[in-house]
Amino acid sequence: MRRISLLCVTVILSTMFVCAALGQEPVVQKPCAHTVVGDLQIVPFASKIFQNTRMLRVWLPPGYSDEASQGRRYPVLYMLDGQNLFDACTAFNGKDEWRIDETLTRLIAEDKVPPMIVVGIDNGGAQRAYEYLPYADKLQNPSMPEPDGKMFPDFLGKEIIPYVEAHYRTQPGVMNRALGGSSYGGVATLYTLITRPDLFQLGIVESPILSVGNAQLLRDTSVLAEGPAKVFLGFGGRESENPAIEDGMIKLVRMLETNLHNIATRPADVMMVIDPTGHHNEQAWAKRFPEAIQFLFGERQ
Repeated sequence: MRRISLLCVTVILSTMFVCAALGQEPVVQKPCAHTVVGDLQIVPFASKIFQNTRMLRVWLPPGYSDEASQGRRYPVLYMLDGQNLFDACTAFNGKDEWRIDETLTRLIAEDKVPPMIVVGIDNGGAQRAYEYLPYADKLQNPSMPEPDGKMFPDFLGKEIIPYVEAHYRTQPGVMNRALGGSSYGGVATLYTLITRPDLFQLGIVESPILSVGNAQLLRDTSVLAEGPAKVFLGFGGRESENPAIEDGMIKLVRMLETNLHNIATRPADVMMVIDPTGHHNEQAWAKRFPEAIQFLFGERQ
């Protein structure tokens, strides 16, 4: 049950009285219209590593609960910033989301990707940057203390994945598990892909802020003995209002693509999409998601 604070009630009543005195109808804010398509389970999850609680938003594919499907197991896509994936009401600005539920419902029906489970992992709110970044972002925040993102792969490997695999019918094997994220979430995704290829071989890295740690992730990926098998890299041509910064960020992404192609034991299969009109937002990431998910899983059809 939602509770409305006494202050909110006072403000609402005051507004009604003022409107009545002016002879106007009070403006009543309409409740948000949820946009979730399909079966979305929202589960509180307590982390011992980060010592906090967040929601897991688990989207189950069509037919998952049918009696005929009870013996079937599914690949899993783990996505960061879970609040922004399925529902406009929980999205960053209250309206734009990745539309992963709508997109997968359509692609599964068209036999373009296999039915899969999607696990949206909510970010840590005010602690988002500190959980996601393995290196401080001194460019945007010169006084930023050292973040906690080097623990993020353990958070996934020791807490999230065991929980999901114990409670849902997942396909075993690292090639049936993908990780995706955008912006700082793209940084956390990339760091996990290169440090824990035993956890994830497939990744979606959207609009990563590769300047963190003075581009340390490019040095980290310059010499890799092993790494991910398939990575979708996405970036937009209008992510910054400064063309010079934009050109520099795209240059870093292209360098990352080269580094991933040069993994010693097995070059990664990389698809990079630079959208000239793409901004740094959920609309851009939603636009590229169908191509990304088909790149990772589409050939299985």
